[in-house]
Amino acid sequence: MEPCCRRRWRSHSAPSLWIGIVLIPAGRQGRRNGLLFTAGWIAGLGIVATLVVVVFGGADDPESPSSAIADWGRVLAGVALIVLGARKWWQRRRAGNRTETPRWMASLDDVSALRALLLGALLSGTNPKNLVLTASAATSIVEAGAHNVDLIVAVTVFVLVGSCTVLGAVIIHLFGGQRAASFLDSVRQFMITNSTVITAIVLLLLGANILGDGLTGLGR
Repeated sequence: MEPCCRRRWRSHSAPSLWIGIVLIPAGRQGRRNGLLFTAGWIAGLGIVATLVVVVFGGADDPESPSSAIADWGRVLAGVALIVLGARKWWQRRRAGNRTETPRWMASLDDVSALRALLLGALLSGTNPKNLVLTASAATSIVEAGAHNVDLIVAVTVFVLVGSCTVLGAVIIHLFGGQRAASFLDSVRQFMITNSTVITAIVLLLLGANILGDGLTGLGR
């Protein structure tokens, strides 16, 4: 994917990410691209979760350096998300301001098979919000003492749960017919109109939750 495209995708908020999830299945090759996008999404989450489990494999011992690093990482990530959320809230659209559809959406109507696959992997594996959530969840699995088969099952369940929204959007579009298309379009319009507010609320809630987990871990 071109560098400029990567920059544009990294800069989009969480709601814009979900708008992309809605638009790709609705494109000219929606059936194919929706499935490939979902496969890429699951692969991206799985890779990130696996890497975190490997790196923080000793975090189940509260006295280990891995545990301390994980807790400090949560604190820093939580603070960062709260700051970003507050900034987004300050930048929210005021009443009467016109809402415009981002230019990047037009390119999703006819993406290639490879790009659909890569977009799924990039949006799940490199999106900052997803990175923080996946790292925090995978570390929590390790800290809970899961090993071997239990660890594999726990990570697999997390990846599937983390992909349920994407899977749901694709399944609805594939089997829901015109009614589903209308529903997904209304979701897209709602997200376009309220994208900044939704992003701010999501970031603030996630940041507070992750910060609380980090501080709890440091206080053990």
